Amino acid sequence: MQTINFHKTECGVDFFINILNQDTVNYLQTDVHNTDYFEVAFFTKAEGKVSINDKTIDIHDNSIVFISAFQKRAWRMKHKELEFKTLIFREDFLNEFFADKFFTHKMLFFYQLNHELILDVSDSEMVRFNEFLAEIKTELVQTKKDSVHIIRSILYYLLQSINRRYAAANNLLIEKDDKNYAVQFKSLLEEHICKKKNIEDYTILLNISRITLNKAVKEQYNVTATELLKQRLLAEIKDRLVYSNKTVSEISFDLNYAEPGHMMRFFKMQTGMTTSEYLESLSTI
Repeated sequence: MQTINFHKTECGVDFFINILNQDTVNYLQTDVHNTDYFEVAFFTKAEGKVSINDKTIDIHDNSIVFISAFQKRAWRMKHKELEFKTLIFREDFLNEFFADKFFTHKMLFFYQLNHELILDVSDSEMVRFNEFLAEIKTELVQTKKDSVHIIRSILYYLLQSINRRYAAANNLLIEKDDKNYAVQFKSLLEEHICKKKNIEDYTILLNISRITLNKAVKEQYNVTATELLKQRLLAEIKDRLVYSNKTVSEISFDLNYAEPGHMMRFFKMQTGMTTSEYLESLSTI
């Protein structure tokens, strides 16, 4: 599987941020691939589908699609009248750019396990978002001394505006402060899910009680901390089953299970299918 890496050659600044369009990115590529950067794709005109990990999303006019780094995807878009702009960035750079190591985790549409990775917007909203993207692109290519400040302000406003819309569309709570334990928990899951599968492991890392963590996660994401952990662990297992070419035993070892049967029982409880039945179901889609 191909991994597409971020390239900075086009821009006039040394940033891991860029704005691409139908002339510079191929959303007609049907092969499964991933990237080392995040994508927010603004489709003004489009018809087709994208498969992201094990989910398939229908894309149409005025839709925004969110893809986190290293998520596997395959596009099945129709050629006719495809019009879009795509914001791409490296996570480490963006978090440093905004001086907030949890910034991407505070955007509810990234690392999202419970809701669709798409947002429908109005004609006027899409026009407005495209204007912001065009301004960012101009500052990237025609760099001036104050370009970094203009890019930072526009980009921050753009992402926060979309985050507000996504939260409203999915009945989610926008994080409230820099000590939001739910956001920190979500970040720790990305870092430790292969080795730590108990809530107590994370309460120790956060130095809080289980009750405090569960309350924060429930308020933020409308699920319990245990449910969020199980969702993330299940996503990891599915990803490795489909894309790693490893056996169930090898995957269970990589995920620190004492024996394969433990992982298989967890998978059956969460999906109602065995791992074999799950893989067979994907082949029929």
